[in-house]
Amino acid sequence: MDQKVLKIDDLNPDGLRITVNWGAMGVKSSIFVPCIDTEKAKEQLQKLANRKEWKFDVQVCVENKKLGLRAWRTM
Repeated sequence: MDQKVLKIDDLNPDGLRITVNWGAMGVKSSIFVPCIDTEKAKEQLQKLANRKEWKFDVQVCVENKKLGLRAWRTM
């Protein structure tokens, strides 16, 4: 498996790299992060929000039969 180096804004709650185009994410936008370790995903998202001075509303949910985290940018 060719796992690339994580960049500062990448997420990896279950050990797999998840890259998001954060520059395209405006206020009221949302993302779904498929993961099992939702607590780690929340922590990683909070660290990212602190760096960017953003705020997210976060909810653990199942979408298309996949557990994960839905995060809406609120600020």
